[in-house]
Amino acid sequence: MSGLGPQRDRREAAALERRRQRELQRQSRIFNARVRTIGVDKDALDTQVKDRKIQEAAEKARNEELANEMKQNDKIMCMLEERQKNDIRNINKAISEFQKNFQKPETRREFDLSDPQALKKDRPARLSDNDPRCTVSGLQKFMGEDLNYDQRMKLQKEQLREWSLQQQRDWKNALADQKFADDLYDKNRIALDQKAMEQQRKEEENRHAVCAATKDFNRSQAAELAERKKLEKRQKMKDDMDEISSLLQGDLLSENPEQAVSSFGRHRVITDRWKGMTQDQLMAIRYSQQQQVLEKLRLKEEERRRDAEWDRQTIQAARAQLVLERHQQRQNRECRRALDSINAELSQEQKSKQIYLKEEAYSNFPTGQYYAQFNTTSR
Repeated sequence: MSGLGPQRDRREAAALERRRQRELQRQSRIFNARVRTIGVDKDALDTQVKDRKIQEAAEKARNEELANEMKQNDKIMCMLEERQKNDIRNINKAISEFQKNFQKPETRREFDLSDPQALKKDRPARLSDNDPRCTVSGLQKFMGEDLNYDQRMKLQKEQLREWSLQQQRDWKNALADQKFADDLYDKNRIALDQKAMEQQRKEEENRHAVCAATKDFNRSQAAELAERKKLEKRQKMKDDMDEISSLLQGDLLSENPEQAVSSFGRHRVITDRWKGMTQDQLMAIRYSQQQQVLEKLRLKEEERRRDAEWDRQTIQAARAQLVLERHQQRQNRECRRALDSINAELSQEQKSKQIYLKEEAYSNFPTGQYYAQFNTTSR
């Protein structure tokens, strides 16, 4: 019985060693990237790839749309910057002109310090024995005497007074210049507003003129149609009267000179029957000629009216096109304002999203302890 304990321990130790060896072999197979095989769901992966491609295409289209909008906004910003540069250039030019005309260097108080003609204007080194510019070595003036104290103090006070007056004049001139610039700016703004109001008034007048021209054209068309119907009715009545007259003056009721007409054509006559042209025939010829003249005059008048109408319609079409172009320009300006508002909203939304991602979504970062718990066993 004493030998069963060690034998059992040996068996348990052998079984434990076998399990340990199998675990080591399993770990070598699982942790080896060359021989490890992991089962995957290919359909699910294909679906994910397809969804990913669709998402990328939608994101690409959205990015392209945003890029086009950004290009349009960049163009608008370039135009505004160019306009601002032109305004600044004009202001600087006006300031330079003002300084050139009213702030010349020789009118400055400190001009004598940087005057290029100072040497030409300067006096000689000595004028007389009492010259205050003489030094000690000239024995004309000694230290401590200050003989010109009263005169010097008087000159200093006068100079201070002149400087104060000059500063006041400079301040008043600056205020006047600022007021002049403000008045000029106000006048320009008022002129621009008046010009805009005048442009709007002209557009209203053009629109009213187009409406009036349309009404006149419709009225003339109606009058022309009524005149045409009246002429047709008159022509019909004339044809009926001619038919009645021809029946009354026919061969059946009266002696008709038409009987002399040859059967080979109306341009031929039977010589033994023809008695010459009748007065009615001559009158008919003259009447036909008069009708032809009147018809020709009428056609010319209609052609003249038609040309005038075409010219008027051309002018109206040009005015309508001008009105349409201005309306399109106003719509374009409204579209640009709408795009600016949308861009501002998108920018604010993107900033809010970035703040949310940084402060809320990605605030919990994994530590090293989280990664250390993986790949420790094969189970």
